[in-house]
Amino acid sequence: MLTRDDFEDLLKIGVALSSVHDLDRLLDMILFESQRLTNADGASIYLVQGEKLVFKSVRSNTFFKKWGESKTRQIFKSVEMPLTKDSIAGYVALTLKPLNIPDVRKIPPGSEYHYNPATDKKYGYETISLLAIPMLNYEEKIIGVLQLINSMKGGKAIPFTEEHMRITSSLASQAAVAIQNAMLAEELKNAHYETIIRLSAAAEYRDKETANHIKRVSYYSRLIAEKIGLSKEEVEAIFWSAPMHDIGKLGIPDAILLKPGKLTPEERKIMEQHTIIGAKILEGSKAEILVKSSIIALTHHEKYDGSGYPRGLKAENIPIEGRIVAIADVYDALSSKRPYKEAFPEERVLSIMRESRGTHFDPGLLDVFLRNIDDVREIKKNYPDTEGEIWK
Repeated sequence: MLTRDDFEDLLKIGVALSSVHDLDRLLDMILFESQRLTNADGASIYLVQGEKLVFKSVRSNTFFKKWGESKTRQIFKSVEMPLTKDSIAGYVALTLKPLNIPDVRKIPPGSEYHYNPATDKKYGYETISLLAIPMLNYEEKIIGVLQLINSMKGGKAIPFTEEHMRITSSLASQAAVAIQNAMLAEELKNAHYETIIRLSAAAEYRDKETANHIKRVSYYSRLIAEKIGLSKEEVEAIFWSAPMHDIGKLGIPDAILLKPGKLTPEERKIMEQHTIIGAKILEGSKAEILVKSSIIALTHHEKYDGSGYPRGLKAENIPIEGRIVAIADVYDALSSKRPYKEAFPEERVLSIMRESRGTHFDPGLLDVFLRNIDDVREIKKNYPDTEGEIWK
């Protein structure tokens, strides 16, 4: 039986879970509370996606101590496996029944499910007790599986109790609904982002850019914003706003925008108007994303030494959003193939950017960007230009 304290504890957890709409943060909170309630050394969540189980989040006291949280999460990042009864998580997902296994080494040979010790052997860990709970929504539909490993007492793994199973089953029900709501919110957010990308692509299409150019600039900008310690809300706002940096190109005549040769001084002045046009297209909204988009459209061609356009702003007078996107945009322009040029080798790209430190680019922000060049390369690899995506 759950005690009054248990019910109060679960109520507080339920209220906390319902207020979190970021899926990764929500999953981590569920695992943290599950560990706390059962004294489990490890905890993980599998989400059901069609005919697959997707390993989405992990917490492990042993591995956090050994490697730290960041490396542990990187090692055990999202893994997919077939949704079958062969695995413990698969069995629980398909039967909708919890499993409380005192010792995985003693699962009967004829059992429908099996424990795979490959991960234990690879990382020098020993799983003994295991508790797997189906996460069901209000309609009794399976959302995922909560899996706990090694209830600890006095430094030793002991079996999970019936009380552990009851309280985590109650938690899992609340968690399933919270996860479903977070996933719906994420789907909506992704739909909004794709809409922004597609609208922004209208301008880039005319300039023979690619859809993934817009995405890379967005992700590079988010990387810089994260690494300089902006709040999560500010980081996401920059991520969503950066794609619209060149929306003002919609107002530039084709004869200038698509001219293959060098622009005349008069043509250059007209071309530079795309920053002002973009800001005007986006101005007047109270929505934070559009406010920042307007700022970025207006200021991403300003230069740190004051030689940029349209207003010749200098140093800290340039909004930080503009300084960030300036780095992201130039790096991508230099490092990507275009109909009128080949991609520059990375060594040359980085050399050009270092030479522009303190003149074109904010020196502090550029240093952050260059220190995280491995992450930049990963973004570039994840969002490549393909022949079919380069506008003809």
